[in-house]
Amino acid sequence: MENNSEDEEERREERQMDGGRRQKGRGFENADIIDDEVKHSRNDRYETLRDSEGERGQPQKSIEGWVVLVTGVHEEAQEEDVHENFGDFGEISNLHLNLDRRTGFVKGYCLIEYKEKEEAKSAIENMDGKLMLDQEVRVDWAFVNAPEKKSRRSIRR
Repeated sequence: MENNSEDEEERREERQMDGGRRQKGRGFENADIIDDEVKHSRNDRYETLRDSEGERGQPQKSIEGWVVLVTGVHEEAQEEDVHENFGDFGEISNLHLNLDRRTGFVKGYCLIEYKEKEEAKSAIENMDGKLMLDQEVRVDWAFVNAPEKKSRRSIRR
């Protein structure tokens, strides 16, 4: 007990030396330790997921492959229709056709994943602007590296 009261007395003296800052309430008994941990965590750096082949403004590989976003998909399209049109450019490793829960129809977009970049690029080049079920579809990369940030100072008014 005596050791505990001595520690409390030392803390009070330190607080008075800090300018008399005294904090009341729950959770402040170890405030000095917590402050040090917070200061340390603010200075930590995060790892980046930059790919060596990923340049700014260029397509970015997902974890399992290259993902293509198809918009303008007809609301009554089926997975077979999309597979039939896009399967010619390479092996489709994953196909996601979102449905509206209320109506049961397709929401109008589709995500297609290819293993190889060349397959996905071929699908984009050949299917962008083409008709699928009498409706024009737009095809582009789903993930793209952010473009270079331009300095606001370089813009003249």
